[in-house]
Amino acid sequence: MSQIDYYLSPMSPWTHMVGDRAAQIARKAGVALRYKPLDPLALFPRTGGQVLADRHDSRKAYRLQELERWSRRLGVPIKLHPAHFPTNPAPSAYAIIAAQEAGGGDLDRLVTGLSRACWEEDRNIAEDDVIRDCLAAAGFDTGLAFTGLLQGAEIYPRNLEDAVEGGVFGVPFFVVDGARFWGQDRLDFLAEHLGVTL
Repeated sequence: MSQIDYYLSPMSPWTHMVGDRAAQIARKAGVALRYKPLDPLALFPRTGGQVLADRHDSRKAYRLQELERWSRRLGVPIKLHPAHFPTNPAPSAYAIIAAQEAGGGDLDRLVTGLSRACWEEDRNIAEDDVIRDCLAAAGFDTGLAFTGLLQGAEIYPRNLEDAVEGGVFGVPFFVVDGARFWGQDRLDFLAEHLGVTL
């Protein structure tokens, strides 16, 4: 059975724009969706990209315009300058990893909840209280914020290595059956590849 490997960071505004659309595609296609959180700040320099702080001002300005356009198009609210961006993405990524391994809750809701906390609610997704709130809202044991630290710390860097080896160079990024799709604006192509429509 095919599996969609979804490379993401809840700190990415483009991950926020994905919302639950990747999960919808996976359900319609009858395939598994495997979340693979990673650190984009470590990915970019290894794959020819630049972190946001180092980009030219024209690129930064264009990014903001694009976020506004996609927010309107998708009906996804976003604060272009959230109070806690950038922040350390590792704690929330660890929680996603631990929740995925543990099961028992709604993983899609956890991922979108963490993203929403950052990009709509001005909450710091590196803080334990915020992570626990998102875990609880998605039906997971809030203790995963602590018990999942070791597991998350092991898998998080492995996801980065998998990404580099698999030709991934940004987030969000989707890989299925060797086909690669970069960006929330390529979800239609991912759906088409799997024979479904969004």
